[in-house]
Formats: sequence, C-alpha cells, structure tokens
Amino acid sequence: MEIILTILLPALAGFGVAYYVGNNIILKRRRDEILRCAEQDGENIKKEKIFQAKEKFLQLKSEHEQQILERSNHVIQQEAKYKQRELVLNQQNAEVQKKTREVDAIRENLKLQQEIVERKGEEYEKLRQEAIQKIENIAGLSAHDAKNQLIETMKSEAKSQAMSYVSEVMDEARLTASKEAKRIIINTIQRIAPETAIENAVTVFNIESDEIKGRIIGREGRNIRALEAATGVEIVVDDTPEAILLSAFDPVRREVARLALHQLVTDGRIHPARIEEVVAKVQKQLDDEILETGKRTCIDLGVHGLHVELVKLIGRMKYRSSYGQNLLQHSREVANIAATVASELGLNPKIAKRAGLLHDIGKVSDEDPELPHAILGMKLAEKYKEKPEICNAIGAHHEETEMNSLISPLVLVSDAISGSRPGARREVIESYIKRLKEMEDLALSYPGVTKSYAIQAGRELRVIVGSEYVSDKDSEQLSLDIAKKIQDELVYPGQVKITVIRETRSVSFAK
Repeated sequence: MEIILTILLPALAGFGVAYYVGNNIILKRRRDEILRCAEQDGENIKKEKIFQAKEKFLQLKSEHEQQILERSNHVIQQEAKYKQRELVLNQQNAEVQKKTREVDAIRENLKLQQEIVERKGEEYEKLRQEAIQKIENIAGLSAHDAKNQLIETMKSEAKSQAMSYVSEVMDEARLTASKEAKRIIINTIQRIAPETAIENAVTVFNIESDEIKGRIIGREGRNIRALEAATGVEIVVDDTPEAILLSAFDPVRREVARLALHQLVTDGRIHPARIEEVVAKVQKQLDDEILETGKRTCIDLGVHGLHVELVKLIGRMKYRSSYGQNLLQHSREVANIAATVASELGLNPKIAKRAGLLHDIGKVSDEDPELPHAILGMKLAEKYKEKPEICNAIGAHHEETEMNSLISPLVLVSDAISGSRPGARREVIESYIKRLKEMEDLALSYPGVTKSYAIQAGRELRVIVGSEYVSDKDSEQLSLDIAKKIQDELVYPGQVKITVIRETRSVSFAK
C-alpha cells in the first residue's frame, strides 16, 4: 500500500498540475480571442461613428451654406431696395429744393409788387384827397354831408323798389302756393298710401279640441291664474268652440301670452312652474324678434347708422297702436310721405325719412311717462346722438316746441296726412289704452309693488307685491290706498276691483 500510495500521489499531483496549466492556457486563449473580437467590434463602431459624424458635418455644412446664401440674397435685396429709396428721396429732395427756389423768387417778386402798390396807393390817396377838397369847394358841402344825402336817397329808392317787388311776389305766391301744395300732397298720398288696419285689444288663440281648455285651466284654476299672473293678460275660456280669448290693452303682453300658450299646448306639460319658465323664455324670444323687426324696418326704408336702442324702440312699435292705427305702419308711412314731400321741395329726403320714422318713439319708451311723447322722443334722439334738425322735427311734430328747421313742418304735415285718412284711426281705443296704462302706473308708484295688470277691460286691477316688502296686513291697506287714489285721480266707467296678491315661495332642487 505504501508503494502504491508512493506511486499514485506523485501521479495525482502531476495530473493536477497538468490540468491546472492546461486550463490556464485555454482560458488565456479564450481571453485573447474575446479581446481580439472586442477590439475588432470597437474598431468597426469607431469607423461607423466617424462616418456618421462626417455625414452629419456635411449636412450641417450644407444647411449653413444655404442659410448664408439666403441671408446674402436678402441683404442684397434690402440693399437694392434702400438704394432705390435713397434715389427716390434724392429726386424728391432735388424737386423740393427747386420748388423752394421758385417760391423764394415768387416771394421776392411779390414783395417788390407790394412796395409798388403801396407807393401807388399813397399817390392815389393824395390825389383823392385833393379831388375831394376841390369838389367840396365847388359844391359847398363836405364829403360826409354829401355821402349822407346820397345814402338817404339810395335808401328811399331801394325801399320803394323792394316793397313793390315783395308785393308782386306775395301776390304770385298766393296764387300758386295753394295749387302747388295740393299737387305735392295729392301726388305723395297716391304714391305712398298703404292699406289701413285697425288694431284691437283681443287675440283669439285657436285650439284643436275643447279638452285642452281643461288642462289650461288646471286643478281649481291654478294654471290659468299662474298664466294670467305671469303675462298680465286676461284669459277668457268660455263656450266658444276650439278658441280661447286673450284680452289685454298691451299687444306685447297678448303676443307673449299667445306664444307661451302655443308652446305649452304643443309640449303638453302645463303646470305653474312650467308656465313661468315658458313665459320668461318667450319674453326673451320676443325681445330678440323686436330687435330684428327694427333692423328689418331700417333696412327696408334705407335708414342706416341708428343707435341699437333706437332700433329696439322701432321694433317695439310693431306691438303698439296709436288711436287704433298700428304704430310701426304709421311711422313707416310718415317716413315715406316726408321723404317724398322733401324731394318735391328740393330738401334732403334721407333726413326727412329718418325724422318721420323716429317721430313717435316717445310712445314706446318706458322712460319718464309724464312727459308728452313728442318731447320724450326728442330727448331720446338727443341722448343717442341724432342730428339737431331730426331731434327738433321729433319734438315739434305736435307743435310742443319751436320749429327751427324746414324738416319739422314736413314731419308735422306727414303725420297729419297719415292719421287723417278715413279709417286710419279710432279714437276710442287710444283713450281706453291710456286709461288702463295710467291705472297700472298708479299702482306701480307704491313701494313694494313688483307688477300691476289691468284686466277685464279695466274693471279689475291686479297688483302683485313682494312678500319680503309687504305683509298681509299691509296688503289690505295697500288695496284701500290704491282704490282711494284711483277714485280721486282717474276717470273710469263703473267700478274697479283692486286685488293685491302676496305669496311666499320656497324652491329647492333634487339633484
């Protein structure tokens, strides 16, 4: 065993040394191979990066050269433009210098001529004084006395001739003025006269079936009361088949009620909250329609440049009447008549048409209702920067202010022509509307009153007050005060029922 071990141990040791040395040689060869491959890859990457850098450099160089070329071309163009401008300026400068020299020469010439004129004037004055002295010596009168005698003689002769001429002109004017005026007015009426339509205070709302009447009235009449309170229109639901009557003196309220009813019936949802929502929406739509009507009227008549507030007032004329005559149609007619007469007389037809269109804007304004509508219209026109002759024509068309332009009597005559045609106006409805309007304004003058509506042809006045301003006890006293004031200040047939409405609402939303 010892011999075997002695032999095996060196053999194993040699084998181990040989394995270790061989393994190191193999690892070294692998490492060298890996290093050689890495160096080869690095060289390839280096060459590729250098190639890419060269390409990038050439590209940047080309772009830079292109930019330099473009800038050079721009600089050359600007330089050529500046040279051209400099050349023009030099030419203009030369012309200015030339003109300056010419002006200087003319100035010197004028100076010499002025000196000559002054010398001649001195000589003339000396000779004139000598001649006057000789004439005074010969005539035995001074120049002042002779001048006075000559002036008096000329005055007497001129006055005699003027009186003779004025007498002849007046006689001729009397003979021809009446005939010419009639010709102009007849021609104007024949060219302008439109169809006549009388306004009324009732609108008929047609329905498909009578069962809709019940839905409009609502449970215990709450729907119809809400609709009347929101619009200020008396809604008459009677036995008339398939029709509901809307009664109010204000055409705007009747139109709001008609449109609101149409939307409610079409939609099918009819209850107080929905009624108030639809009425508010319809009022907004009607305001837009009023503005559009005013714009369309101005375009049709060729009247431009009006302030937007004046355009709105013109649109509101569509829903107003004057003695039963539609105010917008009346104003259009007055504008056309005034323009035609102005053309016949050689005046400015555009100013006459503008004044004729605006002459009744005071009737549709809510500002200062105590003023006459002509004066109020004049103040509105002045407020919105209309010309003075137009403002004067508006204020003087009822002779409530002095006329200071030729357009003013034209508008007055045109207004009279439009309103005096047979069937054009109806006196009763105008006084009726005025009475109801006064009744509503009287109620609105009390504190805490938010709305007032005269209904049932003026036999009832409904006054809506704010619950936060007026208590239940105060509402009773308010109805008595309004009744006493109406009784003392207004003229009306029969009796007037005053109803003060006060309600408290609590509104919340489920989300």
